[in-house]
Amino acid sequence: YTILSKVHSDRNVYPSAGVLFVHVLEREYFKGEFPPYPKPGEISNDPITFNTNLMGYPDRPGWLRYIQRTPYSDGVLYGSPTVENVGKPTIIEITAYNRRTFETARHNLIINIMSAEDFPLPYQAEFFIRNMNVEEMLASEVLGDFLGAVKNVWQPERLNAINITSALDRGGRVPLPINDMKEGVYVMVGADVPFSSCLREVENPQNQLRCSQEMEPVITCDKKFRTQFHIDWCKISLV
Repeated sequence: YTILSKVHSDRNVYPSAGVLFVHVLEREYFKGEFPPYPKPGEISNDPITFNTNLMGYPDRPGWLRYIQRTPYSDGVLYGSPTVENVGKPTIIEITAYNRRTFETARHNLIINIMSAEDFPLPYQAEFFIRNMNVEEMLASEVLGDFLGAVKNVWQPERLNAINITSALDRGGRVPLPINDMKEGVYVMVGADVPFSSCLREVENPQNQLRCSQEMEPVITCDKKFRTQFHIDWCKISLV
């Protein structure tokens, strides 16, 4: 996966088709664009929001999603670039709005999608992680930890994050604001070797019965994830 941060005027990025692309719009960077320009060492915490669209169109390309939880958090563009756009620059117009001064700043992000030699990886698994929101999962260290756990139980030579989707985009409900409940995220990963026996355990009759009764299935390698990621094994999808 590609993690990119800091936005400059007409920034070029080079993600691979079929591999998760993540680009952070950092509020810190854009703060310097708005008058009165802060003096060195001066702290300003103006609310900043972003608008992102494909140049000449009102919205982004279908594969590219955007999230910003509050005007005081960074924005994140993310998605899985499609093969159809390989070789054609995708220009995303980014407009930052300072909600206190009503000033705006504009930048272009030029996405040059490259073809991946090993795309698509032949085996794909989608996990549903209950205790994460999408922007938490997109953080490079969290995603790295998850891929490390998957690698541990799957043992592939090659492993890529392909896509991340909020449960809300799949018709999930907005969680109640109690007990720090999360929306949940689907994470699609691809590998070059067949699924390990652990990933297939949910398919055995006892676990299928437990899933049909809304009980937790018994998965031997769940402990590799459990300290950080609560996986709903009944929702794993192996392609």
